Amino acid sequence: MPSFEHCYRAVESRDPRFDGWIYIGVTSTGIYCRPSCPAVTPKRENSRFFPTAAAAQEVGFRACRRCRPDAVPGSPEWDIRADVAARAMRLVDDGVVEREGVTGLAARLGYTTRHLSRLLVTELGAGPLALARARRAHTARLLLQTTALPITDVAFAAGFRSVRQFNDTVRAVFAATPSEVRQASREQKPTDGEVVLRLPYRPPYDVKVVWRHLSERAVPGLEEVDGQTYRRAVRLHHAQAVLELTPADGYVRCALRLGDLRDLGPAAARCRRLLHLDADPMGVNDVLGRDPLIGPLVRARPGLRVPGSVDPFETAVRAVVGQQISVSAARTVAGQLVATYGDPLAHPAGSLTRTFPSPEALAGAGTLPMPKARTRTVVALANAVADGKVDLTPGADWDEATTALLEVPGIGPWTASYVALRGLGAPDAFPGTDLGIRRALVDLGIDDHADTITKLADRWRPLRSYAAQHLWTHLGEHSGATVAERTSQSSPTRPRDPSSTQGQAA
Repeated sequence: MPSFEHCYRAVESRDPRFDGWIYIGVTSTGIYCRPSCPAVTPKRENSRFFPTAAAAQEVGFRACRRCRPDAVPGSPEWDIRADVAARAMRLVDDGVVEREGVTGLAARLGYTTRHLSRLLVTELGAGPLALARARRAHTARLLLQTTALPITDVAFAAGFRSVRQFNDTVRAVFAATPSEVRQASREQKPTDGEVVLRLPYRPPYDVKVVWRHLSERAVPGLEEVDGQTYRRAVRLHHAQAVLELTPADGYVRCALRLGDLRDLGPAAARCRRLLHLDADPMGVNDVLGRDPLIGPLVRARPGLRVPGSVDPFETAVRAVVGQQISVSAARTVAGQLVATYGDPLAHPAGSLTRTFPSPEALAGAGTLPMPKARTRTVVALANAVADGKVDLTPGADWDEATTALLEVPGIGPWTASYVALRGLGAPDAFPGTDLGIRRALVDLGIDDHADTITKLADRWRPLRSYAAQHLWTHLGEHSGATVAERTSQSSPTRPRDPSSTQGQAA
């Protein structure tokens, strides 16, 4: 947490940059708000600050109805930190507590439930149950205000175990009954599984680059881009779903057609990770904007984000598929994988017909539409993920996942770094052998030498992923062809697999 004085100045100036980072509880009203709330600034002696909404709720504050502090962008801390608290927050957002309980969450992180609770209370001001409770309350409010689902269905879809628990939580968090929360909104409408959300972000946001990235890599049958709308099929924890994302002013409109409403929270979290909506662009710009080499690139594109993934396993497979071939060729091969091994959608939407193959489906695959060496790598990767030897879940330890990936035959440093960057959202992954990055650096006057690039990238820590994205974007905009039209190739893999090389179409 920043100092009290720092936090209070943010509230006095109603600085939206702090929304999601900190929350202010007002003891005279019993309400907690976001720093940018337009209400009268509370007195210092009546102000308390919290690192999470769950921490404010845990000590009895209820959410402000004016600024809706539970609807702000998530804290970028959980995207850039690799410690246990951040990994726990990512897993809570993915619904692990609802599916596996606190015991399951602790087991995934390698701690006892008691130690994990103690750690999270110290770091975040709330234990795992309180964090999950805050997430359920937010999901419940969204369902109450945007759908006409029966209140009992809302309770169980949001993750509550009983209607009584649901009623008690909504009253405690919003100081209103579920019916009153619903009546306060005019947005609810009948639904047959579709829920429309607003996913806010911290401006600026470079929509053009992110949507270009998605469009150039859209896999037939799995993804499509129609104007400014991106759609894709995805396999969630309880059922299949179709995600539809459209940029708007200050937020992204997210329409979710869910096979099971219990997947609402995890689906929204995956969309946020795909579009990197919780990033703090001004913080990144403050760090990288001072660099003499890429500083001009950063200042020219202050809203650049690092596009992520809704399924890290899918990203890993597509990275292997894309070795040494262009993006368009990789799309074709990935489309063949989807058509052959993907699960058919129960209700196809437009050109979307299947989800990406599961690890189990590819682990038992025979012939794949790619060279034999690459086929062996895909099958080995699928087996490693299916067996739990490679953890690609939202709560994965980035360093451990990278190390485990390197143990898969045919996966070298470039592929492992690329999966960490795109699939797991690691902020400091840097595939320095990537041909696109090397060409961009040459264009900026840097010698194409491995040691030179490694030393240069060290000064961009701990945000090398953002530096890589700026270099890829620079290359795409300052050459005769887009990055998607080129083939990139990196250095050979480890000596144990000399017949394979790592590459990408960035």
